[in-house]
Amino acid sequence: MHAKLPHPFDDATRISAGDSSWQGHTSDDYWAFVGPFGGATAATILRALIDHPQRAGDPLALTVNYCAPIAKGPFDLDVRLVKANRSSQHWSVELSQGGGEVATLATAVFAERRPSWEHRVAQYPDATAFEATLPFPKISASWANQYEFRFVEGEMRIGPPRTELAGTYSKLWIGDRTPRKLDMLSLMSMSDAFFGRIFHARRELVPFGTVSLTTYFHTGSEELAAEDITRVLATADSKIMHKSYADQNAELWSPNGRLLATTTQIAYFKA
Repeated sequence: MHAKLPHPFDDATRISAGDSSWQGHTSDDYWAFVGPFGGATAATILRALIDHPQRAGDPLALTVNYCAPIAKGPFDLDVRLVKANRSSQHWSVELSQGGGEVATLATAVFAERRPSWEHRVAQYPDATAFEATLPFPKISASWANQYEFRFVEGEMRIGPPRTELAGTYSKLWIGDRTPRKLDMLSLMSMSDAFFGRIFHARRELVPFGTVSLTTYFHTGSEELAAEDITRVLATADSKIMHKSYADQNAELWSPNGRLLATTTQIAYFKA
């Protein structure tokens, strides 16, 4: 059963139109250790784009660069249509607070998705059913407790450091703890809802933060609505952690076996 509105996620990503920009407000429910959860920030930016009167088509790609910390409170979104043609639009969004410098810079591509030839190469991951998988316990970061994580493989385990590093691959179910029908906004946010791969490898929490995140959407809004789902099956992994920066890549799948989104990011760590 889907939750009645307003859902905490909708409150966290709520925006209003101003004279020359959109306005939003950080949410304590989606707070990370030193700032707002990056996925919620990205989803708020995406909401401003989807709600923009000039928007045409569905989101195809969104890149978010987290330039500086975002403080608790209101923020402004300067949304600009950079280029449009018959089938696609290119957008730029700058997030700032109190008339200060840009804290977050995003670019997005929207496109009219038309019927075409297709070839589905990626295979749906084998996984135990959501109901047969134990939920991950709550942690101190409030944003993580807005989600229910059920690890099929590669659960994060924090404990005494060991000489041998643990694996960085995870397979897990992700859904809103208060069930909410999945849409493009929550899909965007969930594309960042993975614990840092360095936490898995080292079995400890270290200073960590996303620098740049790109998510590619492989479904349209109407297709996603027709799925009528509240969770995704996700896989996440890392290829390299080197000189204070690490990559992370992930896939998000519908329980019905459709690849909904792929994502990659580069993150800073101190270890």
